[in-house]
Amino acid sequence: MPNIFLYLRHRLKRMKREETIDYNIKAAWHSIARMYNQQASRYNGTMSIGFALLTIHSDEGTPATKIGPLMGLEPRSLTRLLKSMEEKGLIYKQSDKQDKRSVRVFLTKEGKKKREFARETVLRFNDAVREEFPASKLNAFFEVVQGINQMIEKNSIYKDIVVTGRP
Repeated sequence: MPNIFLYLRHRLKRMKREETIDYNIKAAWHSIARMYNQQASRYNGTMSIGFALLTIHSDEGTPATKIGPLMGLEPRSLTRLLKSMEEKGLIYKQSDKQDKRSVRVFLTKEGKKKREFARETVLRFNDAVREEFPASKLNAFFEVVQGINQMIEKNSIYKDIVVTGRP
């Protein structure tokens, strides 16, 4: 079997980074994150705080252990984020009534106001994109992104690679 790493190295030498799928996804996400952070900073917040506010159920609260996975955060990062949000008066923690070992995170009145701002910010961006691009292009975009996620979840992209040494 030919060494796949040599093939990939050869292939990437001919490919400009702007031609790679991952570069374009990353570049678009960084632009979106920058835009969201600019908007959030107007309200003394960050994109991460906005996403956390949107992840927390506004009435029932959300178990703290569920917030991290929904946001793609490691436990340490989540702990820092929740502490910051608590210090800003956006959330409070309370023992779960059914399971005292579990902690639920609830939004304060201020947290609910900031959650609404975050919601409006996300909706406005999505509306602007939908106005700019026809539904057929957006449907193709969603189909491709979902397909990429499925490929990655199947873990089949690199399964046939045999590592025999460092390339």
